[in-house]
Amino acid sequence: MNTSTFDWSCNHTWKTSAKNTMWCVIGCSIGDFGTILLFQITQIPWTVVAIMTLAIINGLITSIILETIILMRQNFNFISAFKTACGMSFISMISMEIAMNLTDYLLTGGAMLTWWIVPIMLIVGFLTPWPYNYWRLKKFGIACH
Repeated sequence: MNTSTFDWSCNHTWKTSAKNTMWCVIGCSIGDFGTILLFQITQIPWTVVAIMTLAIINGLITSIILETIILMRQNFNFISAFKTACGMSFISMISMEIAMNLTDYLLTGGAMLTWWIVPIMLIVGFLTPWPYNYWRLKKFGIACH
């Protein structure tokens, strides 16, 4: 598809890409928030960078697990579902994770969950990869679900 003819105004694709992006946000935030909360509660003396790196890795893992389960419910066998979940847009997941953790760091000064930061992190985590997911879906017809 020629970029000069690319259509950014397809409501159906925006809705589908929003749904796909939301599933990724849910999957990533489970591992990400869980990791940050564990370190926040236990006061394990790791650096902010180490905690956030582990949070990103755990977020990617939980996202892949959730995507695999969703795909299996859509009649994929385990191997196909897992390969699809791993092969889906890692760019999208990594950008989401970095955006969420950077937002946390910039607004709280560390790896810290508070009642007001979580919604902001989720919104930033959703908005960051959404246009990419739209583009990928529109250009290649590739969706996670």
